[in-house]
Amino acid sequence: MLRLPTNGSISMNLSNLLTTTTVEFSEKYDKDSVVIDTITERCEQDRVIRHLDRIRKMAGLKLKAKVVSKNNFPAKTGLSSSASGFAALTMSASVAANLKLDKKELSRLSRLASGSSCRSIADGFVEWFEGDCSNNSYAVSLYPPSYWDIVDVVTVVEQGKKEVATTNAQKIVGTSPFFPQRLARINNKIIRLKKFLREKNFNKFGEIIEEEALELHAVILTSKPPLLFWSPETVHIMKLVRNWRRQGLPVFFSINTGHDVHLICEKKNLAKLLIKIKQIPEIKRTIINQPSIGVRLTSNQLF
Repeated sequence: MLRLPTNGSISMNLSNLLTTTTVEFSEKYDKDSVVIDTITERCEQDRVIRHLDRIRKMAGLKLKAKVVSKNNFPAKTGLSSSASGFAALTMSASVAANLKLDKKELSRLSRLASGSSCRSIADGFVEWFEGDCSNNSYAVSLYPPSYWDIVDVVTVVEQGKKEVATTNAQKIVGTSPFFPQRLARINNKIIRLKKFLREKNFNKFGEIIEEEALELHAVILTSKPPLLFWSPETVHIMKLVRNWRRQGLPVFFSINTGHDVHLICEKKNLAKLLIKIKQIPEIKRTIINQPSIGVRLTSNQLF
C-alpha cells in the first residue's frame, strides 16, 4: 500500500507530543519483539513488523529486531500517535540498519507505514505533496519552528481510547456526498493558508484552520455509515472558543480524528487562554505545544 493522499496538506509539528523509540537488530533475537507504552498489541505489532520488513529489505538484513516505543501523550485518542510513532520508528530502525537516508527519503519511507507520519519527519511548518506516485509524495519544511510564535494547546477531554479508528473513517470517506466538493476546494484552501502563513496573518490563518476542521468532520459525519468522533465536551469547547473570540481573545480550534481539541493562539495571548481553560472542569489535561523540529536522534535509549 502506497498510502498516497487524495490531496496535499499543511501541518505543524508539535513540541510536546513526543514518541521515543529504540530499535536494535541482532542475532540474539529469534523473533521480532515490539512493545509500545509497555503494552504488546497484536494489530500494532504486526503493523510495526511489516515496516521493519521494508527496512530490512532495503538494508539487505535478515536479523530480527527489538522495538520499544514510548509516548508522552495518550495514544489512540486522535492526537496522531501513529504519525509520531511511525516517524520515530522509521528514523530509529533505518539508523539501526545502517541506512543513510535523507529527510526526503525518510518521509517517503515513513508514509508507507502511516501516511501522516511523513509530515513528522520535516521541521516546523510542513507541506505534504499529494503526488501521483510513491517518489513524489513526501513532506518538506516550509518554515523552521522559530518562524512564528504561535501555540497549540491540546485540551484532553477523555483519557480513554477513541471508539472509532482513523483508518475506518479513511476507508469510507468517499461515500460522503460532500467529499467531491472538499476535493474541489482543497487546493485553493492550501494556497490561501500558505499565503497567510507567509504573511503571519493570524486571524485569516486561524479561520482556515477552524473551517477545515469543521469541513473534515462534516465529511466524516455524512459518510456511510456516519462516524462521530466528538464527545459532548468537544462541542462545549468549540462553542466556548467562539465566545472567547467575540470577547476579544484571538483563539481558534482544530480537531483531529478524535475527541480532544487543539486551541491555537499567538504566544502573546497564551496566558489569557490558560486562565479561560482553567475554568473548564471538563478538561482533564492540557498539553502546551510550540512549533517543533521533526524526527531526530536522541541519547535517551529505552533499553
